Amino acid sequence: MALKSNSSDGRTRSSIQIFIVVGLCCFFYILGAWQRSGFGKGDSIALEISKSGADCNIVPSLNFETHHGGEVESINESESKPKVFEPCHPRYTDYTPCQDQRRAMTFPRESMNYRERHCPPEEEKLHCLIPAPKGYVTPFPWPKSRDYVPYANAPYKSLTVEKAIQNWIQYEGNVFRFPGGGTQFPQGADKYIDQLASVIPIKNGTVRTALDTGCGVASWGAYLWSRNVIAMSFAPRDSHEAQVQFALERGVPAVIGVLGTIKMPYASRAFDMAHCSRCLIPWGANDGRYMIEVDRVLRPGGYWVLSGPPINWKTNYKAWQRPKEELQEEQRKIEEIANLLCWEKKSEKGEIAVWQKKVNDESCRARRDDSRANFCKSSDADDVWYKKMEGCITPYPEVAGGELKAFPERLYAIPPRISSGSIPGVSAESYQEDSNKWKKHVNAYKKINRLLDSGRYRNIMDMNAGFGGFAAAIQSSKLWVMNVVPTLADKNTLGVIYERGLIGIYHDWCEAFSTYPRTYDLIHADGLFSLYKDKCNIEEILLEMDRILRPEGAIIIRDEVDEIIKVKKIVGGMRWDTKMVDHEDGPLVPEKILVAVKQYWVASGNSTSS
Repeated sequence: MALKSNSSDGRTRSSIQIFIVVGLCCFFYILGAWQRSGFGKGDSIALEISKSGADCNIVPSLNFETHHGGEVESINESESKPKVFEPCHPRYTDYTPCQDQRRAMTFPRESMNYRERHCPPEEEKLHCLIPAPKGYVTPFPWPKSRDYVPYANAPYKSLTVEKAIQNWIQYEGNVFRFPGGGTQFPQGADKYIDQLASVIPIKNGTVRTALDTGCGVASWGAYLWSRNVIAMSFAPRDSHEAQVQFALERGVPAVIGVLGTIKMPYASRAFDMAHCSRCLIPWGANDGRYMIEVDRVLRPGGYWVLSGPPINWKTNYKAWQRPKEELQEEQRKIEEIANLLCWEKKSEKGEIAVWQKKVNDESCRARRDDSRANFCKSSDADDVWYKKMEGCITPYPEVAGGELKAFPERLYAIPPRISSGSIPGVSAESYQEDSNKWKKHVNAYKKINRLLDSGRYRNIMDMNAGFGGFAAAIQSSKLWVMNVVPTLADKNTLGVIYERGLIGIYHDWCEAFSTYPRTYDLIHADGLFSLYKDKCNIEEILLEMDRILRPEGAIIIRDEVDEIIKVKKIVGGMRWDTKMVDHEDGPLVPEKILVAVKQYWVASGNSTSS
C-alpha cells in the first residue's frame, strides 16, 4: 500500500506566510507543529496554532532588536529597494550548474572527463531562483526517509524499471520505496554490511568515516548510518537518472562526483574505509591511477572493499557474460597494484574482497626498492582542487601525531594533525578554545531555533567549517553535517574534520556546489561573506544557497555587521524571511547573526505559486 502524503495542490499559503504574522520565534514553533504533521502544510498549522496557543517567549537571553551603530542608520530602505529575483523557468527545477548535462556533452569522454565539474562562464550563469517541482512536499523525517521518498520531489521512474530485479527502488503510488537492495546485495544492505563486519571493525567505532565510490542510490551509506558510520557517497550525473538526487532526498550524505582526471576533493588520510560495489570503475587501468587516489584518501590502517567483478571470476564469469581471461587479467592487475600500495588482503569470500592499508611506512619496507613505486614529491597531499590525478603514491606522514581514537571519543579528542603540529599556528589549546566557542554558539542557536535537535533537520551544510566545531557541537544521531572547507580558507582543516569522525569536502563558493537543488534542510555560514569579500559576487553565493536549500529550510549566517547588512539587503528580494540577532555576548559585539527561512513556493507551468 502506498503511503499517503497529506499533500494538497490547492494550498494557498505556506507556514512561512504565517511567520510574517506571528514573528520569527512563533515561526519556529509552527515548524515544530508542521514537522509532526508530516508535510509542512500552512493551513493545517494555523489550525494547530489556534488550538494550542504558541508561547513565543523562547529567546529570553537574545535581543532581536540589534544595535548595530551608525552602519544601519545610513541605509534608507525606502530609497534603496532590494533587487527582486524572479523564478527560473520550471525546466531548471533540478539544475546542477557545474554538472549540466548539455554542457557535459561538449567535453571529452576519455577518462570520464565529461562527467567532472565544468562550471558555466559568467555570461551563462542564472540569476534567478530555482523553483521546486509542482507538488513538492517536505521529505519524511529520518529514519522514515531512508526508505520512502515522495514521488513529487524526484519524479523519475527509469531506475524502477532498469533496476527492478536488483531491489534498488520501487514505485508505490505517491512515493518511492527503497528496500535496501543493491546489485551486489540482493538480500539487503544490512546483511551485506554484516558480512563486511565479520572482517572490518565496524561495531566498535574504529571505522567511522567511509567513502562509497559509484554509490547508486546510496543504500550502503544509508544503512551504515544506523551503525554510527557516516559515508560520503558519490556518483556521476549520468544515464542512471537521479541516483544522487534520490540519495539526498533519502537524507543520506552524497555529492555528484566521479573518478576521472582530477583528484577527489577530500583530504589525504581522511577515510577509515572505502567501498566499491560494482561501481564500474576500471581499477586496474592507467597503471592503477584510481586505486592510487583511493590510497591517498585512505588513512593508515584503513580498509578497501571491492565487491563484484572481477572478484571470484572463476565462479561468476558466465553469469557476468565476460571472458574469463579478461576477468583474470583484471584481478591480476588489481592484486599487483594493491601489493605496490602496501595493502594486505584480509578476506576474499564470494564476490567480496577486503584489503587493509598498512599502518605505517615501516610495514612497507619491501616497496622502497621497487622501481615501480613512484612516490609523490609534493609536500602537500591535500592540494587537490582541480588538480590532475597523479600516478604517484602519497607517502605516509613523516610525523604520525598520535593514535586516532575510536568514535565517539575522537569527536573531542585532540586530532593527530593538531598534536603533531601539522597545521601552522594551531595548538591543542587553541583547538580546544575553538571547540568550547562552538558549544557556546550552538547553545545560543538552540534558543533561537528550538528545532535544531528535534529531527526536523536531517542534513545540514556548514559552508565555512573551520575545525568542524559547529558540527561537533550539534552532533546527533538525527542529523549529519556536510563540513565545507573553502579553498580560500586561511588554514586547511579538512583533515582535522575527518579525524574528528565527521565528513566534509573542499569547495570554492565562487562556483556552484556539486549537488542537486533542495538538498539541505539547514545551511550555516560563519564568516563566509567576510572571507569572500571582493573575491566574487555575494549575490551569486546567496543564489547558490537558495538553490541547495529546501523550501521551508532554515539559514544561520554569522558574520561582521557590515557583511550581514549587505546580505540582508540582497535576500530581501529572494523570498526569504529574515531576522537579525545580536551575538550571544550582547549588542556591543560587532559580530551579528542573520536567521532566515526560505518560503515555500513551487513551479507552476511557466510561473510559480506559493
